[in-house]
Amino acid sequence: MLSKRNFKSRWLLLTLGATLAAANVQAQITLQPTVPSESVVRQKPVSRGTRPFEPGSLREPTAPPSTYSAREVEFAELQREAEALERQFSFVRRIVRFASPSIVHIEATKRQETGDGFSSSKIEEAGAGIIVQLDGGFYVLTNRHVIHPAELNAIRIETTDGKIIPASQVWTDPSTDVAVIRLSTNSPITPAVIGDSSKMEVGDFVVAVGSPFGLSHSVTYGILSAKSRRNLELGSRNIEIQDFFQTDAAINPGNSGGPLINLRGEIVGINTAIASNSGGNEGIGFSIPINMAILVAEKLVRQGKLNRSYLGVQLENAFDIFTARRLGLKTTDGALVKVVIPNSPASKCGLQEGDVIMEFNGSRIENDGHLVKQVGLTPIGSKVSIIIYRAGSARRLTTILESNPGR
Repeated sequence: MLSKRNFKSRWLLLTLGATLAAANVQAQITLQPTVPSESVVRQKPVSRGTRPFEPGSLREPTAPPSTYSAREVEFAELQREAEALERQFSFVRRIVRFASPSIVHIEATKRQETGDGFSSSKIEEAGAGIIVQLDGGFYVLTNRHVIHPAELNAIRIETTDGKIIPASQVWTDPSTDVAVIRLSTNSPITPAVIGDSSKMEVGDFVVAVGSPFGLSHSVTYGILSAKSRRNLELGSRNIEIQDFFQTDAAINPGNSGGPLINLRGEIVGINTAIASNSGGNEGIGFSIPINMAILVAEKLVRQGKLNRSYLGVQLENAFDIFTARRLGLKTTDGALVKVVIPNSPASKCGLQEGDVIMEFNGSRIENDGHLVKQVGLTPIGSKVSIIIYRAGSARRLTTILESNPGR
């Protein structure tokens, strides 16, 4: 968990401003000879500050290559390598141009009560969001902490071309930090192309767009550093359902809610938080996978809230390798049951204290946070199969999930 590593988690909009590793860049460049080819022409002497070669105007040589100065040779090499890099970075520009019409800048004015004897104050928070189409309507998908608890008329949504779009309704879910804003406009709107976040792999190139420090539609890039980050202590916010992507993005205050974009121009995540000692970018950012964000958004729009399923167990979050070996397991994969709540779906199917839940509804369980996510997002009333490890052997149990009584 972040607190054990002396991280202080802050909620910020994520701008993925990382630099490609030199080795990765050079691996994509075809190295050229150190001497210009015979198509490079020997130029007349030039004055200081001018360029010895003009790109695109090379003719047959009038002098042998051996007469070129070292500076002319170096300049020719720079031109060739620059052209290779320009082809790479022009692709990043195309990704941004394609995605930008679906990305919005958000400003929310919130009231903050300062305590007895003091008047309330107003706080302006900047963030970002993406335009999505759900059930035939247009919405903005963002983080809850970007707009909560602002009134509807205190939320300002601006497109990349400066157009203001009014909001007509808002839904939020604190357990996932997802928010959905219904848009009210007759003007043409471009929804984002949604990708499949389950296909993302560690090392994949990603681009992010957001509003760091209120600077709207800022663009950065990096890679996906890790997947399935859970049990993070994210400040004062109780994000119960966690399954974050980690990225080496340059994340700063104001970037929350902005999109994480893959090489195909598809949205694969909603940038949400960072781990930071200073409050600024330290190369550890977190993003909600888009599959999870869209699932929550659909439930919010259709049901008005996220109705979470309930299994009825308390889990041991300190399930370490020593405990696993004592139980006869070689790894800490799975979730160790600490308490079974009476009359819950867990008790009805025979789950016991000390059982290790290895599989839930067909998904291999990685840890306690993973199980919480799987149970919470499985539809209420689902009949699920649970594989547990007990007394040296695996057993299969079956139960029907109920509505979470605490929500």
